[in-house]
Amino acid sequence: MMKKISKKAFMPIDQEEKDLMESIERDEWQSVENIDQEKEKAIMAARNTLKKEKRINLRLTQKDYHQIQIKAIEEGIPYQTLISSLVHKYLNGSLASKS
Repeated sequence: MMKKISKKAFMPIDQEEKDLMESIERDEWQSVENIDQEKEKAIMAARNTLKKEKRINLRLTQKDYHQIQIKAIEEGIPYQTLISSLVHKYLNGSLASKS
C-alpha cells in the first residue's frame, strides 16, 4: 500500500495534480511486481517515441516559413520540432481545427 500524502504537504498546482493526489489517497494505485522490468519497458517506450529516424525536405512558401519560425520562437522550441509536433498531432487526430 502506498503512503498517503498529507494534504498540508503542498497544494496542487492544477486540477490534474489535484485529481492525481486524490486518486492516491483513495488507494487507486497498485505496486507492480517487477519494478525493474516495468521501468525498462517505460524507458524503451520513451526512447522509441523520441527517436527520429527519417529526414525529409519540405517546400514552404516564404510567408508560411516565417510564420512557423515566429510560432516556434513563441513556444520556445526549434521550428523543426514545431513542424514535427504538428505532423504527429495531425496523424494522431489530436490537432483541432478552428472551425
